Amino acid sequence: MKMKVGDNVRVITGTNKGKEGKVLKIFRKEGRVVVDGVNVVKKHMKPNRTNETGGILEVEAPIHISNVKVLTKETKKEEKVKESKKEVKKEVKEKKASKKKETKESK
Repeated sequence: MKMKVGDNVRVITGTNKGKEGKVLKIFRKEGRVVVDGVNVVKKHMKPNRTNETGGILEVEAPIHISNVKVLTKETKKEEKVKESKKEVKKEVKEKKASKKKETKESK
């Protein structure tokens, strides 16, 4: 999960597919992000000290992090999220093992 607050992202699935916006907040434990202008829901608010009138407000709701992709700055194309170090180490070990097998077979 290589995403930061302020990154530009594009929604790739769901009702908001194709929309773009900036990441406002990341909930890492839940695996969700809040994107500006995406997944806007109506929230009913009671009057209180900060909001004296109350009423119906439109607020961005969080969406799952797997439903968004980071956009590159230059080309505005989707960028694959980098693999974790554990996966890379497994691939390197598998490549080394396959090379050893090939050298043994050729001798």
